[in-house]
Amino acid sequence: MSKSNVVNLPEWTRAGGNDKGQKDSWGERAKAWSLKQPMIQFFIVKKWMLLLSLMGFLLGRAMILDELSPFAAAYFAVIVFMRRDSILPVAAAIILGSLFTPFPGAVMVAAELIIFFLIYKGLESFQKVELSYAPLMVFVSSFMVGLFKIVMGPSITWYSLMMITLDALLGFVLTLVFLQALPVFTYKQKSRALRNDEVLCLIILLASVMTGLVGWSVNGLSLEHILSRFLILIFALAGGAPLGAAVGVVTGLILSLADIGAIYQMSLLAFSGMLAGMMQSGRKGAVSIGMLLGSTILSVYFLGPGDVMASTWETCAAVVLFLLTPKGMISAIAKYVPGTPDHSRSQHEYARRVRDITADRVTQFSQVFRQLSSSFGQIPRAGEAGKSDREMEDFMNTVTEGACSGCIRRTHCWDAKFYQTYRYMTDMMTTVEECPNITAAQLPPEWSRICGKTGEVLEVMKGQYELYQHDMRWKRQIYDSRQFVAEQLSGVSQVMEDLANEIKREGQAMYRQESQIREALEKLGLSIHSIEILSLDPGRVEIEVVHAYTRGFDECRKMIAPLLSDILEENIAVVNETAVHPREGLSMVTFGSAKAYEVNTGVAGAAKGGDMLSGDSFSTVELGNGTFAVSISDGMGNGERARMESSAALGMLEKLLQSGMDEKLAVKSVNSILLLRSPDEFYATVDMALIDQYSAQTTFMKIASAPSFIRRGSEVIPVTASNLPIGIIKEIEVDLVSMQLRPGDILIMMTDGIYDAPGYAVNKEIWMKRLIQELEGDDPQELADNLLEKVIRYQGNEIHDDMTIVVSRLDHFHPEWSSLHLPGIGRMERPRTVS
Repeated sequence: MSKSNVVNLPEWTRAGGNDKGQKDSWGERAKAWSLKQPMIQFFIVKKWMLLLSLMGFLLGRAMILDELSPFAAAYFAVIVFMRRDSILPVAAAIILGSLFTPFPGAVMVAAELIIFFLIYKGLESFQKVELSYAPLMVFVSSFMVGLFKIVMGPSITWYSLMMITLDALLGFVLTLVFLQALPVFTYKQKSRALRNDEVLCLIILLASVMTGLVGWSVNGLSLEHILSRFLILIFALAGGAPLGAAVGVVTGLILSLADIGAIYQMSLLAFSGMLAGMMQSGRKGAVSIGMLLGSTILSVYFLGPGDVMASTWETCAAVVLFLLTPKGMISAIAKYVPGTPDHSRSQHEYARRVRDITADRVTQFSQVFRQLSSSFGQIPRAGEAGKSDREMEDFMNTVTEGACSGCIRRTHCWDAKFYQTYRYMTDMMTTVEECPNITAAQLPPEWSRICGKTGEVLEVMKGQYELYQHDMRWKRQIYDSRQFVAEQLSGVSQVMEDLANEIKREGQAMYRQESQIREALEKLGLSIHSIEILSLDPGRVEIEVVHAYTRGFDECRKMIAPLLSDILEENIAVVNETAVHPREGLSMVTFGSAKAYEVNTGVAGAAKGGDMLSGDSFSTVELGNGTFAVSISDGMGNGERARMESSAALGMLEKLLQSGMDEKLAVKSVNSILLLRSPDEFYATVDMALIDQYSAQTTFMKIASAPSFIRRGSEVIPVTASNLPIGIIKEIEVDLVSMQLRPGDILIMMTDGIYDAPGYAVNKEIWMKRLIQELEGDDPQELADNLLEKVIRYQGNEIHDDMTIVVSRLDHFHPEWSSLHLPGIGRMERPRTVS
């Protein structure tokens, strides 16, 4: 069809295209109109008051054994303590409902409410009213009214006394039940699982309310039977067979107490609730069929043909109400029942919100610390802090006041010859600064011609210069402290930022992957309690499994870890194992990525002159995140003091690196600490190798240390860096050396006692390479011992300085157990991103 044959009717097109929009607008208009109606507004605002009043009406009408009415006073007591805004309408509804009970039921209920309220007001006037007194107050009010009825009656019998006591005790117990049930029913709970006793109390409250419907029917169908089965259908869909059966038992028991002829209802409703809950996975349709089957089967046994049809029609009416119930209402109930998928989802959502809030707060603190670090860093440098013009002027004025104040030539020197005198004073100050112990005889002769009191001026200036040096020392100390605080705040900020990123990274709950792991482990016949995946990042896998641990079989390393290695296509090992419930035999095992490489170390050392205590320190430690640190430190001098300084330097550096601080910043922080902790000049060398056990990438931090050597086959590779020792100067520059190690590489680290052994006449690097090439074998400990022995023999069996050697060998990691493949279990798909 050509364009000329197409007839455009814009008004028709607009009408068809806006049909849905018109429907939406009509719906919005109807909703807006309804919200403007006074009656509807009243129902919306007073919905909880109206609901509580309706429940009060039915509880006022409810009776047990046709003569006990313990529900009214108990319900009114809870309303008085928890919903004081609804006292009058609820009290009126209770009394109105009691009018449908046999005489004198309404009078007794009204009297119980009045007495309870009077007791409440009396305790309130003495400020003694507490929620815990409510059950006792109900007992007293019910017992007093019942006792007055007996006294005013024709005779007093043991049966009547027993019944009023039973009525008061039931009121006492029901008050305790309603105290737990009413807040659950009326107040919105936020991300909290209901306890089993709270669920049971809520069911008792709802069943008690339905007791008020006993005797009412529509077309021969009992209202309490319809609503009780409707209640069971809702809880069976929300909580499954256990909750459905529990609701059936409680509801049937309370209804049978109200109508002794309906004792069969307890078993009928319990069986129907269990059968309906067993078909929970089929959603509403299957649950409805389960209820119909359960109620119909038992009705055949307990009832006649006519009653069977009536019971079936009652079940059908309950099913219709159930099918018309909004899905959101059932989900809202399931959200608070422990063990349901809706509850698990709500818990995960709550945990995610808490995690996001925590990450945001940590990020805010990180920004605060970064800003504080920037503020502390914005101060003048130490060199500039003491040489300002103002300080020079103050210094000169002080010297002038001390030496020239009583001189008769003061006016001549400072007025007539100001520039000459000022230059003379500055030159003398420079001389004192260069030579603090100078005497008057050592001054140039022309100064004596300029000033006749040169000796006195010199002594005053030397005294002031000592004070000036003292002030400068404190200013430098304050500056160094500020710089140290600034660096520490910057490091803390970085650590907190990394923590916030880590919290955000653990965001996604991986249900499908956890289900796959559970299925695979159950195929092995293992009893798995719970599985939680913290991370599936390659090389950073972390999975927590709680299972029934059988002592002596070690399923974790022999079965679970190999199976996870096959599913994830990555070597998985047991990282940690903790007993959670020893009596129940449960233990939590943490599985993580096995390292691709492992490091074996050997150490050999000797103290100067054969002493027992060496000034050298060494360490081999896991820093976390797959980083293995091999470090060695040489303190200044020998003996205990040197050992303390070297071990302190290594310990602080390792702790800072373990916290996640940057390497350069960690070294600067340790340098500042060593400077501030002692006024004496005391330094330590640090030689540290950070080996990534996943990639074998190695970072060397060499702070004034001797060179390290890597033996790779017949080749020996030196590793050097030019850095000053830590603890000497404030501004230390750190040069990091990165190298890629290979499996089989042997890293040899040493202190200067080993490296400087041949003296200055020999090329030390070539000499050490030759010694390393002559070593045989590849065991780290044997290599360290043999190298130390060669060096000592080279020195004629004398030890001129502390000697320490650390040898490390890098090897491929070989798991003890190979991967375990199960037919039908596929490879796991890892999430692309984890928020």
